[in-house]
Amino acid sequence: MTVRVRVLLAASLSLALLTGCDQVQKWFHKDEPLAPVVIPAQQDGKIGMLLPDFTQLVERDGPAVVNIQALRTGIAADDDSADAGTQDDPFFDFFKRFMPNPYDQGNDGQQQDQPQTDSISYGSGFIISQDGYIMTNAHVVQGGNPIKVVMTDKREFKARLVGLDKRTDVALLKVDGSNLPVVKVGDPDQLKPGEWVAAIGAPFGFENSVTAGIVSAKGRSLPDESYVPFIQTDVAINPGNSGGPLFNLRGEVVGINSQIYSRSGGFMGISFAIPINLAMNVADQIKMKGKVSRGQLGVSIQEVTQELAQSFGLSQPRGALVVRVDPQSAAARAGVQPGDIILQLDGRPIQSSKDLPQLVGNMKPGSQVKLRVWRKGGEVVLNVTLGELSNDTAAQPAAEPNQPQSYQFGKLGLIVSEIPPAQLAQIGLRGGLLVEKVKGLAARSGLMGGDVIIGVNQTEVTTIKGFEQALASSRGNIALLVRRMSDTLYIPLKLN
Repeated sequence: MTVRVRVLLAASLSLALLTGCDQVQKWFHKDEPLAPVVIPAQQDGKIGMLLPDFTQLVERDGPAVVNIQALRTGIAADDDSADAGTQDDPFFDFFKRFMPNPYDQGNDGQQQDQPQTDSISYGSGFIISQDGYIMTNAHVVQGGNPIKVVMTDKREFKARLVGLDKRTDVALLKVDGSNLPVVKVGDPDQLKPGEWVAAIGAPFGFENSVTAGIVSAKGRSLPDESYVPFIQTDVAINPGNSGGPLFNLRGEVVGINSQIYSRSGGFMGISFAIPINLAMNVADQIKMKGKVSRGQLGVSIQEVTQELAQSFGLSQPRGALVVRVDPQSAAARAGVQPGDIILQLDGRPIQSSKDLPQLVGNMKPGSQVKLRVWRKGGEVVLNVTLGELSNDTAAQPAAEPNQPQSYQFGKLGLIVSEIPPAQLAQIGLRGGLLVEKVKGLAARSGLMGGDVIIGVNQTEVTTIKGFEQALASSRGNIALLVRRMSDTLYIPLKLN
């Protein structure tokens, strides 16, 4: 630190203390935010800022953070297991010394041989009520029995799993206790990218470890996680941190640390947290009903790219493009069709396809909503009564009974499925294959999701089997006859 900066800092702190600066006073008030001290603007207009001090947060809220250990029998350990490495890892012995397996100890204190099918899942959690309700990640405790909760004062409790929700990765535990320390719940909607946040957890079993960073982004959608608008941070999160709280500078929990993006298994600067308002809604439903109920529209969707927007006559890429409609769904009953682009739900704009499942999933089954869709160059309003998303089904709607699932033609870079008769009648076709996903050759050739393949060269195609036979009889280049909205065109594909 240069002499000039040290002088400015000392002067700033002295002036603040002499004048009773609110920002400095807030550092010592337990109910106020932990505000950083700002150095006065210099002549060049630049404003400097010190790092925030999280000691107050840790002292006040650290006791409400717990270490969770779940014994799994016959289930392989996951990323939050006690195994901090392999025997080839130079750190294996180091972590082994600090993380003895509590379930491996015999009556004489000697370590016993553990069946290879057993494993310990380590994670974190936090107490949300004085009578012992604890929130954590579903993947930390799923399949675990017994589940042990260890507090910072070394008290241990046997926890009961009240329930869990795989889609949001939220679990609710209950221990027998009273007057337990609890966290304060904040509003993640008020978070801004660049804002300081801190995590408390047990990475690799090291309890009450504190890490800090900033909010990198909000509303992130991850593969296979379409119902959670994740908070992305650069807070150091490692195996064992999962399920722990993410705090803002007010000492309020704004998220549950859930996942890391890593090629090595360790922290690489990208972490994801579940917004606490979503998690609390899940916990409340689990506590009251034993399950989570979500609305369901019954469509498969994809992102609208610039090329697709141009093809469908949209001025800019937005909305969620419907590529498939479950014939037994709420969407089908309301008249939603493949090729529709959903622009709004109850007046709320759908800027990206990831917005739709999050909005629908937060609504109750039976809710009546209005969809504004883009269809054949104009907007159409549809009234929909939402169905209920089954807890034992995948995020995408299941195929109609006796209908084939999606088929992948890897060489073409193409995933297609047969279209139910009811939808074929709507678009005026005897048969055809709905293009669900394209990549590689198919993408480079101009084929798009939502297209309907109705022929190969001069052979009509109505089924998966017919498509396979037509491809097998073709040599060299082929031309796919495609129905796209109201247009019909050939798209050439060069196989060799």
